[in-house]
Amino acid sequence: MRIRLGTRGSDLALWQARHVAAALSAHAQVELVIIETQGDRVTDRPLTQVSGSSVFTAEIERALLDDRIDLAIHSHKDLGTQSPEGLVVAAVPARGPQHELLIMAPSVHAPGSRLLPLAEGARVGTGAPRRVAQLAALRPDLDVQGLRGNVPTRVDAVRSGRLDAVVLAAAGVLRLELDTSDLEVAPLPLDMAVPAPAQGALAVQARAVDTELLALCRQALHDETTAAVVDAERSLLVSAGRGCDLPLGVAIVRPDGAPGDLWVCHAFLGAGV
Repeated sequence: MRIRLGTRGSDLALWQARHVAAALSAHAQVELVIIETQGDRVTDRPLTQVSGSSVFTAEIERALLDDRIDLAIHSHKDLGTQSPEGLVVAAVPARGPQHELLIMAPSVHAPGSRLLPLAEGARVGTGAPRRVAQLAALRPDLDVQGLRGNVPTRVDAVRSGRLDAVVLAAAGVLRLELDTSDLEVAPLPLDMAVPAPAQGALAVQARAVDTELLALCRQALHDETTAAVVDAERSLLVSAGRGCDLPLGVAIVRPDGAPGDLWVCHAFLGAGV
């Protein structure tokens, strides 16, 4: 079997695609097909100002519907709350870490500061409404600035001195094995910096009619626990009727050492929503 796997071309998207391709390699020959999305083309504006609710997924989904690819790989948090007609999520692989990282220049690292180990007035970059709202709630003194770009570009904004710090998903930094030895890195607790619904999870999308391929994805890629937890997190987005522009954070986790039936939900919704 030959599978054409559609993906964005960023370093992190390619890591995700190769991760899925490796899991499928025992069953099929996998070819990566790089597709540029609107979110990749438009980098000079915040995502909330870019037309369309699926800026990182629409072109890839269209390629699936047009039979130009057989599978698509997405960061699950980028997917709309409803798949286009004819498409389904074929598999949700085991999840990576959910939490956020604060990556700082050593000059602004202040471990004794309130809540976040940042000097007063530090310039912190993020493009996510959720992170903007959380930073404002935690530390109103911070100078929060808009930031777009892939994970290495955002880290380089700190390294170059354009910003003092950035907040990023830990999964992306760890998957890319980025060298941050010249910077200060602080993992943020889930009850302080609540991540996006489905953060750290992947979604493999396929055509609903491709039953043989759906069965293969289920066998080779799917993790039922991750899928159930992600569905529960994203149900809050469904209830709100909104997408990534909503400053909503949700993380459902099993505490360390807890029995298998005990889960904890952390949630955050920005003020004024």
